[in-house]
Amino acid sequence: MKKTNYSYIGIAFIILVFGIIFIPKIIDRISNNDVTRNESRSDFANNRKALDLAFIKINDEPKKVPAFSFINQDGKTITNKDYEGKVYVIEFFFTTCPTICPRMNANLIQIQNAFKDFEDFAVASFTINPDYDTPEILKNYAEHYGVSNPNWHLLTGNKEAIYKLANEGFNLYTGENTEIEGGFEHSGNFALIDKNGFIRSRKDKFGNPIIYYRGIVSEAEQVDDDGVKEEISALKEDIKKLLNE
Repeated sequence: MKKTNYSYIGIAFIILVFGIIFIPKIIDRISNNDVTRNESRSDFANNRKALDLAFIKINDEPKKVPAFSFINQDGKTITNKDYEGKVYVIEFFFTTCPTICPRMNANLIQIQNAFKDFEDFAVASFTINPDYDTPEILKNYAEHYGVSNPNWHLLTGNKEAIYKLANEGFNLYTGENTEIEGGFEHSGNFALIDKNGFIRSRKDKFGNPIIYYRGIVSEAEQVDDDGVKEEISALKEDIKKLLNE
């Protein structure tokens, strides 16, 4: 019985010492909001995943969005600086496109709706037919498709500047071709830009950046008639990673 009593006394002593030493520290951390100071495992995991997204490099230098200045659907001048601090998707399109553009923009509407609560998510849509696509035309197009994000700008302006931005700034091919339906040809891919203006993408199974995301095949389709898999779901996942970066 005496040994048992001594055991109880020892345990009580340890508990008392723990309380004296650690409880004041815990109270102090709570009062200073230190308990929640970025120690969430999920936050750490999200940041780690964002770091897994590759920077697209040219001559070993991370590729940044070139400076640009165009007019949006509301007649306002929009530059690359308006997108600073935002994660955004870039596309090149034209409103009279009879083939891939409607599919691309339907997919972008789904992405817009998935991130409707994020003020730091944006879209930049550059028309490759600025002679026809005036701000008024772009405004009607935006309303028709359901563009509601105030940071989604449909941009028009100098044709040479737009084509240079597409072909040299992003290496997203655009061109005029009177022999094809619609009179223009362009990439059906989206580019993903981080908050600091760098082009980012996930890597393939070999560790190489995919660079761009296919914008034509929808999540619902999964694959198109040629067996090409959709990448909209991957794009959504990677937007979320960059928003948490």
